Amino acid sequence: MSQGPRSGLAAVSSALLAMSRHLEVRDVLKTIVASARELLDAQYAALGVPDDHGGFAQFVVDGVGEEQWKAIGPLPRQHGILAAMLQEARPQRLADVRKDPRFEGWPSAHPEMSDFLGLPVRDGDEVLGALFLANKNCARPHGGCGFTEDDEELLAILAQHAAIALTNARLYERSRELTIAEERSRLAHELHDAVSQKLFSLRLTAQAATALVDRDPARAKGELQQVAALAAEAADELRAAVVELRPAALDEDGLVATLRTHIQVLDRAHAARVTFTSQGVRALPAAQEEALLRVAQEALHNALRHSGAQRVEVTLGKRGPGTVLRVTDDGAGFDPTTVRRAGRHLGLVSMRDRASGVGGTLTVESEPGKGTTIEMEAPGG
Repeated sequence: MSQGPRSGLAAVSSALLAMSRHLEVRDVLKTIVASARELLDAQYAALGVPDDHGGFAQFVVDGVGEEQWKAIGPLPRQHGILAAMLQEARPQRLADVRKDPRFEGWPSAHPEMSDFLGLPVRDGDEVLGALFLANKNCARPHGGCGFTEDDEELLAILAQHAAIALTNARLYERSRELTIAEERSRLAHELHDAVSQKLFSLRLTAQAATALVDRDPARAKGELQQVAALAAEAADELRAAVVELRPAALDEDGLVATLRTHIQVLDRAHAARVTFTSQGVRALPAAQEEALLRVAQEALHNALRHSGAQRVEVTLGKRGPGTVLRVTDDGAGFDPTTVRRAGRHLGLVSMRDRASGVGGTLTVESEPGKGTTIEMEAPGG
C-alpha cells in the first residue's frame, strides 16, 4: 500500500471499527461503501444487495450526489459486470470497464467510469452483495493508473469484515422484528384490557346520565362530565400504546419524507396552518430518526390540541455536525416556571427522555401569550 504499513493499518482499523459501530443494515451498508471508497481513494463506490427477482433489494452509493442519483433512475439490474461478481463470486479488476465485453452501458445521467475494482461480499457460500469501486484518484500519465493488486487485497480484507458486519446487522434486525412482534401482541392484550374496561365504564355512565336527564339534571350533568373524563383517559391510553410502535413509513421512506407526509395530513385535518421545511439533512441512524419523529409528533399534538395556535412551523436542518428539529407555534404558550407541573401533561418528560436516549438535547422556550418553540438536537446527519 502506497501509504506505508503504519498509515495503511490505521486506515484499515478505522474502517473496521466504523463498520462494527452500527447494527442497522442500512447504516452498515452506507459505512461499508464510504469506508471502501476512502480506504482505496476512489471517486465512486457502491454496494448492491441482490433480491430474488434479478435485481437489487438495496443499492448504496458513495460519491454520487443526491440529485444525480435521482436522475440516474431505478436501481440497476443484475447484468453485465454486476452479474459477474454475483454469479462467478470472484474479483473483477479492469483497466477500463467500458471495454469489457460484458459491459452493457449505463443511463445518460450515470457518471463516467473507467478503472474498476469489484468483488462479492460473501458469507460462506452465500453472496450477500456486490461491492465495487471506480476511478481511482491518482495522476494518469497517458491515461494510466487504475487499481493495483494491493488494492484488491485490501478490498478483500474489507469485504470479509463487511460480510461479518452485515450478517450481524441482519441477525440484529431479525431479533428486533421478533421483539416487535412480541411487543405488538403484549400491547394488543393491554389495549384490550385497559381500553375495554374504560369503554365499559363509559357505557354504564352514559346510561346513568340518560336515566337522570329528566328527573335530576344536576346529577346527569355530573355523569356526563365523568363520561368526558373516561373518554379522555381511554384516548390517552390508546395513544400512549400506539406511539411506542415504530411506523413502517420511517423504515421505508426515511425521516424527511415521513415528517412531510405526517404534516401534510395534519395541515388538512386542522384549522391551523401547519408547514414543514427541511434542508441539508441526510439519513440518520434509525434510533435517532425515530426519536426525532416522536418528538415532532408530541410537539405537534400539543400545539394543535392544547395551545390554540393558528400557525405551526416545523423545520429540520443542520447545525454543525448535528441535526436540529424545531416546532414553533403562535399559541397560548405557558410559564416555564410551572414546567414541572405542566411537563407531564404536555409530554415534555417523554420528549426529554427520547432526546437524551439518542445522545441529543431538548430545549423548550415559551411565554404566556407568545407561543412555544420546542427544539431537539441530535448528533449526526
